[in-house]
Amino acid sequence: MSAPTETDEPPRAAPTAPPPGAPPAGPTGHRRLLTRRDRITLALMAGVPALLHVALVWLTALASVALAFTTWDGIGFDTIHWVGLRNFRELFTTNPQFWPAVEHNVVWFAVLILLPTPFGLFLALQLDKRVRFSRVYQTAFFLPVVVSLAVIGFVWQLVYNPDTGLINSLVGANRPGHYIDWIGDPDLNLWAILVAASWRHTGYMMILYLAGLKSVDPALREAAALDGADEWQTFRHVVLPALRPTNTVVLVVTVIESLRAFDLVFVFNKGAHGTELLSILVTDNIIGESSRIGYGSAIAVVLLLISLAVIIPYLVATFRTERRG
Repeated sequence: MSAPTETDEPPRAAPTAPPPGAPPAGPTGHRRLLTRRDRITLALMAGVPALLHVALVWLTALASVALAFTTWDGIGFDTIHWVGLRNFRELFTTNPQFWPAVEHNVVWFAVLILLPTPFGLFLALQLDKRVRFSRVYQTAFFLPVVVSLAVIGFVWQLVYNPDTGLINSLVGANRPGHYIDWIGDPDLNLWAILVAASWRHTGYMMILYLAGLKSVDPALREAAALDGADEWQTFRHVVLPALRPTNTVVLVVTVIESLRAFDLVFVFNKGAHGTELLSILVTDNIIGESSRIGYGSAIAVVLLLISLAVIIPYLVATFRTERRG
């Protein structure tokens, strides 16, 4: 028997057959992880939502921007006429409802950021202490968030009813000659609606801040306690800086909520008698009796620009600060 030489190759194992149902091997011999059916399924799962998003969000947004420079009654595309900046000039100079609507949107944002947002943070801090029945409290405070705004409007209509409403019954203003018209009085109705909006917004902020508090490192609080910091100092110097990303989300959400406010106002009194909002003006001009789609689109473009002017600079500054840190 001759000794093996360096050129002799070791015996190779016989190729094993692929298990039943396994995808076929590719041209290089590597087995594919996804079958053709898997790729088709993934394409449909990712492609259909993407197409719907582009068609229903981006295309409609771009169409609104284009229609803002035209006049159109919505009947036939041949009735679209280019008018340039005429819609915007009329909006800024001759529309008596535009500037009050802008003012009401600003008031809406100011109230949401100054009242329910800090109160939601306060509730989150209390619930983060693991008090008894915290799950019950979270559910109770968050319940208005999962309820439709239209339903909330109907509920608060019952509360504000001049004759049988809860508030007038408590203050004794449900008798003839002593009624307080919370919905019809132009000096009261906007604030009455803001109470209902704040009631819902508080639970939303509570959940956002509660999620942010769960991400705060407990070691930081323990170190602050060892250094002799009290509860307020710990919150101010440890917890609040750690909540900076949550504050960014809260600001963006509050701006969006204040600019897209529509349901509550429409349910209460359809945006009349001192409750005008930009969203109400858009709806009245596009689907109202006048059907001025170009003019309504111009209001929608102004609403979009206001939201971008508030959100983008704050996000850029926040992300730049975080990148430097």
